[in-house]
Amino acid sequence: MIHSKNPLTLAEVQDIVKPLEERQEIKAYLKKFTKLSKDKALKLKEEIKSLGNMKIKEEHIVKLIDFLPKDAEDVNKIFIDTSLTEEETNAILEIVNKY
Repeated sequence: MIHSKNPLTLAEVQDIVKPLEERQEIKAYLKKFTKLSKDKALKLKEEIKSLGNMKIKEEHIVKLIDFLPKDAEDVNKIFIDTSLTEEETNAILEIVNKY
């Protein structure tokens, strides 16, 4: 039974599965694809939220953290259901590029 549904970054998932010895495949995947530590991922999440942009949903934030887009084209691939202005995209990139 699912009690709640929350999008998580790969860094957060990595922290959750850390104590699970039998999950070596998951750990290997996370080690390969996780780009930030949990602390940095949470800090980045807060910085993106601080933009106060109603178009940026929790799911978008998680993908921004997991993929760390380098340019506007990469950001737009995450926001396929929302149209961002150039200013909004640049604000996101400015924050993400610090990481």
